[in-house]
Amino acid sequence: MHVRTLSNNECTALFATNRVGFLACAKDGQPYVVPIHYAFETRHIYGFSMPGRKIEWMRASPLVSMLVDEKGEGRRWKCAIAEGRFEELPDQIGHSATRSHAWSLLSKHFDWWEPGGLKPEEPSLSDRSPHIFFRISVDRLSGREGSE
Repeated sequence: MHVRTLSNNECTALFATNRVGFLACAKDGQPYVVPIHYAFETRHIYGFSMPGRKIEWMRASPLVSMLVDEKGEGRRWKCAIAEGRFEELPDQIGHSATRSHAWSLLSKHFDWWEPGGLKPEEPSLSDRSPHIFFRISVDRLSGREGSE
């Protein structure tokens, strides 16, 4: 097995060509990782979620990481990690252009709202909270590729 480091451009391409990644956040020393659908553009990862643990934790500690990977034939693989900062895009003046941009990028795919829009248990109508758009400003990209 041969493993090599991906260039910044190769990491960017990996994020740009995929749509599902694993978002990692932490609170009080406890890590938490969840799959999300996302859109990537110019050093930003855009996402969507309903209120819950990941949003609560990212609000409390906005430094996050995200992993994307691709499996090739045989034992070939690629993965890239983005490290950055969570930024909520609330439905308020001052954020509407960025929020609309996030929606336009995400909504290019029919299932853009999954799994962030789904909950294991459906709350009563009076308990529902608005959906949340967010972005991660990417500070650092790194990646590896393995081949035989």
